[in-house]
Amino acid sequence: MESIPGARVLLIFTYRPEFVHTWGGRSYHNQITLNRLSNRESLFMVAHLLGTQEIDKDLEKLILEKTEGVPFFIEELLKSLKDLRIIERKDGKYQLAKDVQSVSIPSTIQDMIMARVDSLPDASRTVLQTGSVIEREFPYDLIKRVTGLPEQQLLTHLSALKDSELLYERGIYPQTSYIFRHALTREVVYDAILARKKKELHAQIGTGIEDLYKENLAEYYGVLAEHFFISENYGQAAEYSRMAGRKAEKGASLPDAIAHARKRIACLEKIPMTDERQKKIIDARTALGLYLVQLNYQFEAKEAIDPIIDLAIKQDYKKRLCQIRTILATYHYYVEEDFAAAFQAFEEALKISEEVKDIVTSVLASNFFGIALAYNCEFERATRYLQRPVDINIARKVLWGIAGAKGNLAYHCYLYPGRIDLGFQTSAEAVRIAEESGDIYSKGIAYTVHGNSCYWKGFWEEAEKYLLKALEFCERLHEELYKSIAHTGLAMIYFEMGDFVKSKDHHEKAGWLAEHNRVFPSWVGWQKIGAARSRVMNNEKDVDLESLYVLSGNNKVKAAEGWISGYIGEILLNIDDRHASEAENWIQKAIEADQRNGMRFNLGNDYALYAEFFKRKGDRLKARENLGRAIEILKECGADGWVSKYEKELALIS
Repeated sequence: MESIPGARVLLIFTYRPEFVHTWGGRSYHNQITLNRLSNRESLFMVAHLLGTQEIDKDLEKLILEKTEGVPFFIEELLKSLKDLRIIERKDGKYQLAKDVQSVSIPSTIQDMIMARVDSLPDASRTVLQTGSVIEREFPYDLIKRVTGLPEQQLLTHLSALKDSELLYERGIYPQTSYIFRHALTREVVYDAILARKKKELHAQIGTGIEDLYKENLAEYYGVLAEHFFISENYGQAAEYSRMAGRKAEKGASLPDAIAHARKRIACLEKIPMTDERQKKIIDARTALGLYLVQLNYQFEAKEAIDPIIDLAIKQDYKKRLCQIRTILATYHYYVEEDFAAAFQAFEEALKISEEVKDIVTSVLASNFFGIALAYNCEFERATRYLQRPVDINIARKVLWGIAGAKGNLAYHCYLYPGRIDLGFQTSAEAVRIAEESGDIYSKGIAYTVHGNSCYWKGFWEEAEKYLLKALEFCERLHEELYKSIAHTGLAMIYFEMGDFVKSKDHHEKAGWLAEHNRVFPSWVGWQKIGAARSRVMNNEKDVDLESLYVLSGNNKVKAAEGWISGYIGEILLNIDDRHASEAENWIQKAIEADQRNGMRFNLGNDYALYAEFFKRKGDRLKARENLGRAIEILKECGADGWVSKYEKELALIS
């Protein structure tokens, strides 16, 4: 790194008369003595102090989060990280040597903050401590309610805290809020409060929020759950966690709903056992399971309900039993791939849900039953079940539900059997509704499905755009199954574009996601075979054919039969000149499977592959015959781009 004389002094003492802070979508300005550097300037300072620009991204992120651009904090943090051997220089690059969770605030910074806090009058220090228990930013009306101080006295203490540069103020009195100038300041002040006092303050703050904001208490469900949990009022914490989870679910924020459900269970399990508590635990664990299955975490969903299955049966708790059976059914087919057990459980769930009129089961069981039927190539039955969630969500005007349900209907019931025009139209509607809804859950599904619709239509560049966007939504949502489907779509697109390295990478990512999520072993096998096909086309011929045959034999998903056989046929066709007869057998297997299973789009591509086989043999008549058959089928499907592609190929076969 180039040495700049005086750079350190310049960085630490650069004068900044103002900084802009954004909160709740609004910007505001305040004078600051602890001048903050931009992220770029902070990293420049870090590089200068460490003597290298080679710094691991995780270390950069830790420093930016812990110091927020305060030069003194940057310097002291780096000293402590070195002294504690939390960072190390390896191959010229600084990186974390320990897990981030083991990183504590350096004592020099704690000492600096506490020295300023200890110099305050007792009453001002109490106000600061109370504010730290509320949050980094706390409103005037709440701090007044909790401290119980007269207005003028409280304002005097807050003014002293501002003068001490521990807090700054936003808004116009009395709609004022106060913000700790630095996250570390709030953390150190909070940690210094005695446990008993902290518990009391959390209880007072929870009660204060209930009293002050009763008109819009829904905005504070999660906050209230936290305050009452720490104050050990587990009954109140459990109830607010339940309401916070329901609110998150209605907004399609399923990761938040899962977090609230877990907290609710933790609260209930700390309360003495009663019949009422048992029922609430059944409710809480079932709710967690339902949230998890909607994000396709079927293994974790079953773990959530395992402790309460027998209890729900013993109590004949039908409302929850139909939901529990829905969760078990998804486990049977996603994890075990036992379609018979899954179908039976779905039917039982729906039967009970009709008795108790449970709309949740009606939607979720119908949705997942329809998907399972589609993977089993029972498309007519699948359509009836998958149409039900669409109709219910339309009736209830739940936009994210409509978008997700339409996406599932398009992908599983229209694209798979080759009704591509209808699938394309329906998935386009799903995208439009998801955009109107604004949530990432329905966008993740809708963009994934529409990207696949574009691929099956033959619009590969457009498909790539939608699927890359789908990956972003799924990543933010922590949804791994649709993320796997998006990677699969990209793998197929890049294969057609001739980018076999990218195709292989996306197949491998798709397979890893399903394997990591412990779902769909057959899907994992298909991705491994797809990755092998891409490798062979990239002239990487070191493929273990026997392992591919085993994967094919282990497949339990009818919808994948033709794909897998066709991929193996294409591998054998291209790996060398000695496997031609085997290649033909596998291509014929693909044709038979896709004819039997009604996978019309795949069938068209099977015939196109068979045409390539005959072209390699020099049998142009059969090549033209099979390519003509492929074009005819794909025209019926509405796969316009594929028809154009194969018509050009047909014209070249004289």
